[in-house]
Amino acid sequence: MCMVVPLHLLLALIELLSLATSASPTPRTIAERFQEPSGFHRVAVEPGSFGQWLRERPLLAEGSPVHLFNGLPKHRQDVHAGVLDLSVGHKDLQQCADAVIRLRAEYGFEAGVHQRINFHFTNGFLAEWDRWRKGERIRIDGNTCNWVKTGSTHTDHAELLRYLEVVFTYAGTRSLEKELSVSDPAKPRIGDVYIQGGSPGHAMLIVDLAAHPDGRLAIILAQSYMPAQQMHIVKNLLHPVHGAWFMLQEDDHLFTPEWTFAWSSLRTWPEAD
Repeated sequence: MCMVVPLHLLLALIELLSLATSASPTPRTIAERFQEPSGFHRVAVEPGSFGQWLRERPLLAEGSPVHLFNGLPKHRQDVHAGVLDLSVGHKDLQQCADAVIRLRAEYGFEAGVHQRINFHFTNGFLAEWDRWRKGERIRIDGNTCNWVKTGSTHTDHAELLRYLEVVFTYAGTRSLEKELSVSDPAKPRIGDVYIQGGSPGHAMLIVDLAAHPDGRLAIILAQSYMPAQQMHIVKNLLHPVHGAWFMLQEDDHLFTPEWTFAWSSLRTWPEAD
């Protein structure tokens, strides 16, 4: 039995299909997902900089939950506005400072600036990716670390993750806070870090920045947490009207969903882009 579709219905169906295929793709990056607050505009960044790279980080589909390293959902699902499309590994390692280190290393790897992927262990030892990728490995004996030549050279991304797993094991908020430079709290940049070293401590990364003509600044923050979990964009729960944006020095402290920072805890990378 054949069914004859009226011409006007067929034309309507064709129009709907056309609209569906021509519609804008689902926003995937940080810059695409989060519109600037009213009256603000995104601050310009240098092409190829860490700031541009962070702003363009892809996110999982809107509404995605945050998962822990073991695949279980994070206990609190009310603190995030987006989840970064970034692996968390299968060990309880990539926590707060480690996730910040991960993003900095991923940027350096993609940009080809291997000599700038260097992170200190808590004991002060400098773990250099440039040495690791050329075949050296770190021998750890108690609190003493030494480089040893293995003869194997590996420069692929899988090897970067193996290097970072060692860094995550022996670095943390205390070591990262020491190697970052003090930054002017009134002049944050994308890529700067709010950090409080300690056991526990916490670290959060500025992944976007917008400015208002009257001088006000707004930032977007990303974090991992304990236990190790997918890195995510946090909501401004104190001022829900701002969504994922935090207005600089709107309050006497930076109140994020799971940590409170003094504004003076802002740090930047010594070799800032």
